[in-house]
Amino acid sequence: MTTTTMPVARARTHVTVLLLLGLTHLLNDMMQSLIPAAYPILKDAYGLDFVQIGMITLTFQIAGSLLQPVIGMVTDRHPAPYSPVVGMMFTLSGLVSLAFAHSYAVVLVSVALIGIGSSIFHPEATRMARYAAGGRQGLAQGIFQVGGQAGGALGPVFAALVIVPWGQPSLAWFAVAALMAMMLLVWIGSRQRQISAEFVAMRSAGRKGGGGHVAHAPFTIGVGLVVLTLLMFSKNAYGESFRSFYTFYLMDRFGLSIPSAQMMLFVFLLASAAGALIGGIVGDRIGRYRIIWISVLGPLPLTLVLPYADLFWTGVLTVAINLIMASAFASILIYAMELLPGRIGLIGGLFYGLNFGLGGIAAAILGGLAESYGVETVYRLCSFLPLAGLLAWFLPRIDDGRG
Repeated sequence: MTTTTMPVARARTHVTVLLLLGLTHLLNDMMQSLIPAAYPILKDAYGLDFVQIGMITLTFQIAGSLLQPVIGMVTDRHPAPYSPVVGMMFTLSGLVSLAFAHSYAVVLVSVALIGIGSSIFHPEATRMARYAAGGRQGLAQGIFQVGGQAGGALGPVFAALVIVPWGQPSLAWFAVAALMAMMLLVWIGSRQRQISAEFVAMRSAGRKGGGGHVAHAPFTIGVGLVVLTLLMFSKNAYGESFRSFYTFYLMDRFGLSIPSAQMMLFVFLLASAAGALIGGIVGDRIGRYRIIWISVLGPLPLTLVLPYADLFWTGVLTVAINLIMASAFASILIYAMELLPGRIGLIGGLFYGLNFGLGGIAAAILGGLAESYGVETVYRLCSFLPLAGLLAWFLPRIDDGRG
């Protein structure tokens, strides 16, 4: 009796570890976000068209997606708590290379290195967030993801304040962020053995008490993962239309300067950070299924109005849309982990990889459409993407304890 209850009592939520994981996620995604934030500068420097801009995003996203499920499967069998440090080394080298790139080909290689760094970082960092959560999975994933979303939002700010006035070589200054993240990740890795032992003990005690995971049928797992993938694609396609082309849209339609457009992109992306945290916390209370429904289908009326709004309402609507949409990811990730509870690394790698890969595919498609028909037409077409939220009807109703 003592050996059962004591480990469960110690399986607390490790808030300090989660906050530092969120900070490293912020630094990782901030460095990644410098790529699309620098697009206007790269476009002018190399005479790029929208198709080539889309190809930069595709290269970065594909490099960041292909390795993630593989790394996740390997670390499920052989945990590698210090692998995120290695990922940061790739990100650092890619960032410095991009700062001093003198051709379009070198730009592509540089963003690929940054993408590889991200593919190594996410699976094991996701596992650690899962372990450190204790019994508060939504809060943990919300904290972890709010770091990433906040980091993504900082890219346009640094582009406006640093990269635009100081030029492309100033990208190398952000290598300091990679070094800081590496130091934090070394400390986090040193805690993994203890925290994972607490988590395993808690789940083991839960199974003995009848509260453990149900082994889902292969058909249920397959349907769930397919539907979640399609929902991710619709969500990422819409989000990528902003990350890659929002600044061009604002400059073309409203005549904004690059710094002003970058600051509006920052506000848009900052809403993602708030949405990720809110979605994680609310998902702990009302269940993942309901959050997925609300976050994917809910923004539809707003997206349909957006292409016809003036500058003020464009800012208001984009914040509201992203706030709602961003609330989905924590619930999608945890829902997938409940489908395959023993494969945390695989699920983390797969769904963060999907974020990259599907976003890259969407960027390439949207780049071609923007080049042929204009950026405003792209936003009119993308306004219908939230209709894909109707696919949530087909999600299996697995019991997450909240209905």
